Amino acid sequence: MPRLAFAQSFWDGYDTLEKPIRAGVRKAMAKFQAMSVADLNADKGLHLESVENARDPRMRTIRITDFWRGVVLAPDDGSDMFLLVNVLPHDDAYTWAAKRLYSANSATRALEVRNAVALDELTPLYETAARTAPRLLFADVSDGTLRELGIDDQVLRAARSLVDKAQLEAFSTLLPEDQLEVLQYLAEGFSPEEVYRDVVAVRRPADAPPEPVEDLATVIANTPARVRLITGPQELEEILEKPFEAWRVFLHPSQRRVAYRTSYGGPVQVTGGPGTGKTVAALHRVKHLLGRSEDGRVLLTTFTNALAAGLREMLGLLLNEDEKLLARVDVTTVDAYANGIVRAKSGAAPRPIGDREQRQLWEKAVKQLDLPFTTQFLAQEYRHVVLGQNLRDLDAYLGASRRGRGTGLGPTRRREVWSGVERFEQFLRDRGETTHLRICARAAELLAGDPIPYAHVVVDEAQDLHPAQWRVLRAAVSPGPDDLFVTGDPHQRIYDSRVSLGSLGITTAGRSFRLRVNYRSTEEILAWSAGLLTPVTVDALEGEGTDSLAGYRSLLHGRRPQAQGYTTRQEETEALVDRVRALLAEGLAPYEIGVCARFNLSLDAAEEKLKAAGVPVLRVKGQVAQGTEGVRLATMHAMKGLEFRAVSVLGVTEGAVPFAREITPREVDPLQHDADLLRERCLLFVACTRAREALSVTWSGAPSPFLPRAA
Repeated sequence: MPRLAFAQSFWDGYDTLEKPIRAGVRKAMAKFQAMSVADLNADKGLHLESVENARDPRMRTIRITDFWRGVVLAPDDGSDMFLLVNVLPHDDAYTWAAKRLYSANSATRALEVRNAVALDELTPLYETAARTAPRLLFADVSDGTLRELGIDDQVLRAARSLVDKAQLEAFSTLLPEDQLEVLQYLAEGFSPEEVYRDVVAVRRPADAPPEPVEDLATVIANTPARVRLITGPQELEEILEKPFEAWRVFLHPSQRRVAYRTSYGGPVQVTGGPGTGKTVAALHRVKHLLGRSEDGRVLLTTFTNALAAGLREMLGLLLNEDEKLLARVDVTTVDAYANGIVRAKSGAAPRPIGDREQRQLWEKAVKQLDLPFTTQFLAQEYRHVVLGQNLRDLDAYLGASRRGRGTGLGPTRRREVWSGVERFEQFLRDRGETTHLRICARAAELLAGDPIPYAHVVVDEAQDLHPAQWRVLRAAVSPGPDDLFVTGDPHQRIYDSRVSLGSLGITTAGRSFRLRVNYRSTEEILAWSAGLLTPVTVDALEGEGTDSLAGYRSLLHGRRPQAQGYTTRQEETEALVDRVRALLAEGLAPYEIGVCARFNLSLDAAEEKLKAAGVPVLRVKGQVAQGTEGVRLATMHAMKGLEFRAVSVLGVTEGAVPFAREITPREVDPLQHDADLLRERCLLFVACTRAREALSVTWSGAPSPFLPRAA
């Protein structure tokens, strides 16, 4: 019986195939597994055929339907390993297969593919132009260094013809995957040593022999990031039925290095842009930690209930629903965990109120005391300074640093602020209510005197956690090796939480890792979305220094995002209906399409129009099961943690994005004004980066000032 593996290039196109063709793939692959190698070579039923004039003599095609063919890489050494690399219409399959060449990377030992014919045709054209160029892109890197990083002769010739990063981008769809990433890192200014560490070393097998081997089975085994080996009929059926879910918890070697390191000497920080696999790394770290002992408990936590539900589902998938292992992991939000601590130790259930009710109480305090501050200013001072530093009395506040606040306050003004704080908290006591952050502060106090509940704490989406929430997590695990594993992206900070982890006893110096390769969205979507943040500087996750998207990239390519303005909201909504219909006609399922807006009011209009057009819709207000029927409609905030093949972002107009009411006037506090604008930019960035293949951004009237001018 032949062994069957699937390349990532197959999965990239499988979701876009129409249902009858996907059914043909399942039928053909099941038949493939049931046959012997001799039957295959004897052409019994699947029409395994050679490709004429192919650059790679191992190329074969198999019959999927009358008009569709699967492209297969066959062994040339008598072994039983076959690799399905693509499914295309008949003529396209033969053309595609004839141009591709598969080989083992000399440095990483992984299987990679190139368009060898196009490279041979394009390189001489660039060489001619390079002869008169004042400087070449890789002039400072020797041939020997490039070869050590896995660059082979054909790619080396192409690389030596490049003048700038734009030309490298033109070659990107033709080059082998690992070699392309090496060149991209070098082009971004990373040193050869850094490239070897972050690209080559993490992918090279630990037991790699001195010289690379070319037999297909070995090379496939060295390529877990891009090839999946199927071990039986049941696994084949499951992975073809829900291919995206099967890959959701798959770990790239660069992530595996971080997630499965035996032990760390203290807290670990993992950062990276959207789609770089931070959540997947966190989940695998949980799996690794569970395997370290038979009884140690793990807290896996995040910011919102929807994100926690997603983590719970993905962890079950990763652990194969092993009830014994899952019982040792608590998956919840930080607020829910803190609430449970206070409830268990005080005998009463805390009654937290939301932001709207808190604003009303601040308005009442300002009015009663006739304070010379806005409600917004006092609420922010309370959140960022009083709760941020856990200040308990006037003397502590008088001596506290107000770093990050843009309005100076002398002792007299601070006393006035404190009178407002005391009145606000008195209102809460009189009502028998509290806030989520006050619950966190109380939970941290209660944990301080009790046995430590967890051996390890793993935190996902850490960028939005407040210092009060971090104090709970610090108290939930003893300081020491493998205590905290933290993942996040400051570019996705949408709740304006400012924190210095070091001041809270969470020091990650020497244990910080950055993931730079996106495995979800196309490069076109990433580049456009990253442009939203180009004008601003983003503070690092730990609160010291800044963070950057330099080197952040995707190896996937697709259509460019569409940015379009309309005269009226009605025209914008009608255009959305047409766009959704077109996506459905292309073969996308309704649940693979996401529509989002800053406000629910915009979604109400979209829902009405889509329903009138006969399109099923589903409003997202929490975790929704994958595959549930309906185009997803969600606010920008609710999009966090979700992803879709196609996303339409509505209402990106001036006054709405950024939302004027949420922006502190510059004259009140210039630093808070800038922080509010950045939060709104990050929110739009998050919404746009939920798209895997197609992104549309629309507005009516004047566009948001955040949008690129070309839009």
